[in-house]
Amino acid sequence: QELRPKSLDIKQEELGDMVEKEMASTSAAIEDAVRRIEEMMSQARSESSGVKLEVNERILNSCTDLMKAIRLLVTTSTNLQKEIVESGRGAATTQEFYAKNSRWTEGLISASKAVGWGATQLVESADRVVLHTGKYEELIVCSHEIAASTAQLVAASKVKAEKSSRNLARLQECSRNVNEMAANVVASTKSGQEQIEEKDTMDFSGMSLIKLKKEEMETQVKVLELEKRLEGERVRLGELRKQHYVLAGGCDATPEDGEARPAPAPRRGILKKPPIAQKP
Repeated sequence: QELRPKSLDIKQEELGDMVEKEMASTSAAIEDAVRRIEEMMSQARSESSGVKLEVNERILNSCTDLMKAIRLLVTTSTNLQKEIVESGRGAATTQEFYAKNSRWTEGLISASKAVGWGATQLVESADRVVLHTGKYEELIVCSHEIAASTAQLVAASKVKAEKSSRNLARLQECSRNVNEMAANVVASTKSGQEQIEEKDTMDFSGMSLIKLKKEEMETQVKVLELEKRLEGERVRLGELRKQHYVLAGGCDATPEDGEARPAPAPRRGILKKPPIAQKP
């Protein structure tokens, strides 16, 4: 009894309640994430246009699809856990079953927390990207984290599930779907980032006449600065070439001490004509 692993600050009889609470908390976090993405979508449509609006919509749509896949995953995982408890507890209560399998229960709680945390982080990263205060790389990392935590949840559920369980097959299918949706988020984020970087400076929609004139003057200043810098680099290149010619040509010159350096012996065979092939 003393060697059995114990949960930190949680009594054994409370583990069962913790599982249910954690799964409910994860479901609530995902529902909140879906709602926040919908709000971001409406905000993006009202505050952005052109290429930026197209990129934001594509990224947020892929995030919405991922959240829906996670929500189905959590629901299926909950059903599988109930099946595992019902088939394995026998005459014991649900709390006694979780207490008896405390290490498995703790792994289940940890995996559920990881899924909920990943969904929350993904939404916060998407919010920062839409507001242009975050990095696209954050979305990519969050997508990878969600895929990893999903695999953790499936592995934790699979340990005590029957191989022939339909809920287990559904859970594995949901896991594949989550991985696919996470890959879509990564793909849409990368393509959106490239599109923004390529066309950000060329998107002048929504600019006033004064703003356009100011941008034009600033661009002219940059052009003059670059031309001046280019001219200076050309002068520098010319001086470098001059010095290179001086050093290369001075290798065979007479040094200051008056002693002539011996000229290097010509390589054999370089100036020699090749033998003419004789006709048979």
